[in-house]
Amino acid sequence: MAVTQRRGRRIMMTPGELDEFLAEQRTCRVATVSADGRPHVSALWFAWDGTSLWLYSIMRSRRWAELRHDPRLAVVVDDGEEYGELRGVELSGTAVFVGEAPRTGEPCSELDVSEGLFARKNFGMDEMPHDGRHAWLRLTPDTIASWDFRKLSAL
Repeated sequence: MAVTQRRGRRIMMTPGELDEFLAEQRTCRVATVSADGRPHVSALWFAWDGTSLWLYSIMRSRRWAELRHDPRLAVVVDDGEEYGELRGVELSGTAVFVGEAPRTGEPCSELDVSEGLFARKNFGMDEMPHDGRHAWLRLTPDTIASWDFRKLSAL
């Protein structure tokens, strides 16, 4: 994974800050590419395992159809209201479809950790509820760019 920042390195997050930020945030914005090349952005809950971002997407969504056609995606997770509070992360790479689609809860060791993280973070449960309409996408980012404007006051 490459750090893509040339400018702004003084306000980028450290690896520990990045992990903490992604663990506490809930909603991301997922950008996909339509067949005619137009971008499409949608909000989605996620889980971060320290290496990959896990997205639990409804299969009948435009996002799912676009990723089946072109698996490239970018994701932004951000936070803050006032300028000096703004912080965020942009992750980009290729989506990988993991497990059965739709996900019904069949044993899949590759999903054990991500489903536990996602269920605790987003549902307050120990086990993932499955509705037969969603399936898993994994983004192991090729590039990450981050910013934390709270660091500006120290500069």
